[in-house]
Amino acid sequence: MNTTDWRTVPLWSVATETRVAVDPTDLGDQVVHYSIPAVDATGTGQVEATDSIKSAKLRLRGGEVLVSKLNPRKSRVLIVTDSLLPIVSSTEFVGLLPGAKLEPRFLAYFLQSEATRQVLDSQVQSVTRSHQRVAPEDITHLPVRLPSLDEQRRIADFLNAETTRIDKLTATLQRERDLLAERRAAGVAAAVSGSAHTNRRPSTLTWLESVPTAWQEVRLGLLARMGSGHTPSRSRPEWWTDCSIPWITTGEVRQVRDDRVEDLYETREKISELGLANSAAELHPRGTVFLCRTASAGYSGVMGIDMATSQDFVTWTCGPRLLPHYLLWCLRAMRPDLLGRLAMGSTHKTIYVPDLQMLRIPLPLPDEQEKITQTIRRQNARLDKLGDRVRLQQELLGERRQAIITAAVTGQFDVSTASGRNVTEGVSV
Repeated sequence: MNTTDWRTVPLWSVATETRVAVDPTDLGDQVVHYSIPAVDATGTGQVEATDSIKSAKLRLRGGEVLVSKLNPRKSRVLIVTDSLLPIVSSTEFVGLLPGAKLEPRFLAYFLQSEATRQVLDSQVQSVTRSHQRVAPEDITHLPVRLPSLDEQRRIADFLNAETTRIDKLTATLQRERDLLAERRAAGVAAAVSGSAHTNRRPSTLTWLESVPTAWQEVRLGLLARMGSGHTPSRSRPEWWTDCSIPWITTGEVRQVRDDRVEDLYETREKISELGLANSAAELHPRGTVFLCRTASAGYSGVMGIDMATSQDFVTWTCGPRLLPHYLLWCLRAMRPDLLGRLAMGSTHKTIYVPDLQMLRIPLPLPDEQEKITQTIRRQNARLDKLGDRVRLQQELLGERRQAIITAAVTGQFDVSTASGRNVTEGVSV
């Protein structure tokens, strides 16, 4: 494609930054609020009561292109739609109102391109990976290569069609992953409920319909010793030197969140022998089962070595009638019930210890517990392999989407003659 007539200009010369700050309560009872959580969850703004918004926001009028200053690699870019309600956005966004020589959709795709993301990522200002920001002027001073307005519109039309097609395929793949996850959860629940047995009776457990007639339903406290953890005082630095004892905190939940990992061997933090001795923390033996009851409530695992925990966890050290990994899969099977029936709090769920003390589980003999655990592992391995294939397809589609956007807005091919199946041939991803 001939791009000799494309001209390079600073973004500020063709788009105006929106800088009007406003208290949302001055705008009436409701506004459309483009917050980071809303955009991440829905891709757009949400109608919110103004008295629930606690800080100043950017006043928008509709038609602006929003780009997030926060973590530019995530590329939060969208066009603000018109609304009869007042419109505001988080101050984590930069609002750009395109001028007469700039097509808003072309600008949005330019800001999503890999070249732009790399430039902004190189200019982040923060020491923490999760809260890296660029300055507004880093965005407004970006150099942008502009074709004619008609060509900008052709490129935007082409990318609208292509990204819509890719997004539909990605959504279809996501539904497949969701179905596989449902099958996985159903398989775990079926296994710990003894679905292979034909002689059954109604279960007295809220999370199971029936259990084998020969099985018992036993309070967990009769089968395992319940424990917890603690945090040694941070005001005593001598308690935080020579730390060698693995210490499970809510940061470890990420390791067990997808239920693929059963045993935990490493922790981000450790505590010292002195800190352990001067706090209510306990050193639990290898094989102890742990459950997070705050923040990321309901997630569980098994200690692969001797470990301590923070107060955010409860633990069970199993007796001879209960195998740790069978208990683990019971806890994972009942997680929806724990969160739906016992967890308290609207934002941060907490499961309280007295409720956990009353937990009951279905109890076959230890030999059958081991067989059930092995069955679950085989089922999960097969479904996880299928899920990984689908996830890889999604990732490849995401790379293709990014490559098409980047190639189109940089003039690597002529969109008027391109076909959707071969536009990325010869294009660097």
